[in-house]
Amino acid sequence: MLKPVIKALALLIAVLAAYTCIDPYNPGLENYESLLVVESLVTDEKVPYEVKLSRSIEHEDSIPERINGAEVYITDETGRRSDFENSGDGVYKTDPSEFTGVPGKTYILHIITSDGSEYVSDPAVMMPVHGIQNIYFEKDEEYRSNQSERQEGIRIYVDTEQNSSDIAYVHWEFEETWKFRLSDYKRYNYINDSVILPLKEVNEYCWRTNRSSVILNGTILPEQDNQIRKAPVCFIPTASSDRLTLQYCILIKQYSISREAFDFWDKLKQVNETGGSIFDKQPYPVISNIKNINDPEDKVLGYFQVSAVKQQRKYITPREIYELDLPYFQYECKRYEVSPEDYPPPTPTLPLMTWNELYDMFIRTGKFTFVEPVYDEETHLLSKLVFTENTCSDCTLSGTEEKPDWWIDLN
Repeated sequence: MLKPVIKALALLIAVLAAYTCIDPYNPGLENYESLLVVESLVTDEKVPYEVKLSRSIEHEDSIPERINGAEVYITDETGRRSDFENSGDGVYKTDPSEFTGVPGKTYILHIITSDGSEYVSDPAVMMPVHGIQNIYFEKDEEYRSNQSERQEGIRIYVDTEQNSSDIAYVHWEFEETWKFRLSDYKRYNYINDSVILPLKEVNEYCWRTNRSSVILNGTILPEQDNQIRKAPVCFIPTASSDRLTLQYCILIKQYSISREAFDFWDKLKQVNETGGSIFDKQPYPVISNIKNINDPEDKVLGYFQVSAVKQQRKYITPREIYELDLPYFQYECKRYEVSPEDYPPPTPTLPLMTWNELYDMFIRTGKFTFVEPVYDEETHLLSKLVFTENTCSDCTLSGTEEKPDWWIDLN
């Protein structure tokens, strides 16, 4: 939640300060005011809940100040109090063994900062949530971010279950995890030209996880049979992403939200999507349900969200993608198969470099990984050393070798 909130505020400040100018420039925001940013979500999952506290930033690329040393707790309609413990870096957490949200209950967030400022949220009712009926994908295409070229891929959609109430609002978040293998991975250790040993364990496969940063909301209406069908979640370009090369999984979480929370997310989405042109819809303050009880002029950015949640996973295999006749991803990696003869000395009287010198020449740059040796088929003598860029041989630079506990290999 914090990333879109901070982005929205940076855009809001920059565009409002510069909307009268024709020539682009970086405005000096002399009257800039740092605001309290609150990221908070309480659900009915038996997990630690978090409240993240920081100060707003003047520019999107700035690093927000984290707020520690605050007293953070929530109360319900009976007056029961549940405390959040400071775990550092502006993050406060609950103990799941002591507190779990319950649908139908009403909660209030309380924050007292170290300077004595006291913030309280409006009462928030945890609405029940209906489930996810189906997650599926279809072949689709869209423009790249620079609008210069259309790319093919798949778009993932979600259908909700039918809802019995007259009207309901939902908010989606998703988490992508995929298994991948680089084009060339390290298989040998070079000791010297006489001792090149195969690795006992080859770092071949890795997993990577991304969490959504887009804002996805939906409204369930009686005239739509109390159901949302074919809500777009995300687009994956098959030629420019390795997500679908081996196996992919998406976890979609569906949250119940109030009308007020829906309006908050909707306004935040509009601010995030503003391009900054003077012809764009001018941004406006995003409504928060948190206020300083002693200073009404002290604005707060963020929202105390209370939601029941349902979730569902969907695996996608390369076979399913192959059937759609889509372009496939290829790593842009180069193999360097070299020998001392490829680097002759500046004068014929000098000797060729040794294999050890050749190895050191590549490794000391810090950019290359030794992959494997190549031996002459007839003499069985060493004829080449193979190197590649680190990013093309070590998958832990962009992922982890640790397989997720819940992961199921389908291939």
